[in-house]
Amino acid sequence: VQLQAYGGGSVQAGGSLRLSCTASGEYVMGWFRQAPGKERDFVAVIGRSGVTCYTDSVKGRFTISRDDAKTTVYLQMNTLKPEDTAVYYCAAARFWTGQSMGENVKYDYWGQGTQVTVSS
Repeated sequence: VQLQAYGGGSVQAGGSLRLSCTASGEYVMGWFRQAPGKERDFVAVIGRSGVTCYTDSVKGRFTISRDDAKTTVYLQMNTLKPEDTAVYYCAAARFWTGQSMGENVKYDYWGQGTQVTVSS
């Protein structure tokens, strides 16, 4: 499975970015992020049925969606904060396991990261 992420960049606080990730198949799709010196953390996930889950720090600001016709998942990021600065990774899982989808180990495939930098 090949995952290709797009859309990172640099913005000022309060700005918006949209990340995209295209998969060669239909999977449960998630976004994670890793800030310098920190572990890779869960951001959001969307199941095949469209059910979504977010980490608390991005609720109300980020929206995950998918276009199954294009096997693409999006992460719309609004009201960005400097603490959102990180390398963002998309990941694909073969199975939906509920709340444990926040765990890295639940994902079978990972794409390369894309840098998001938010300046104050």
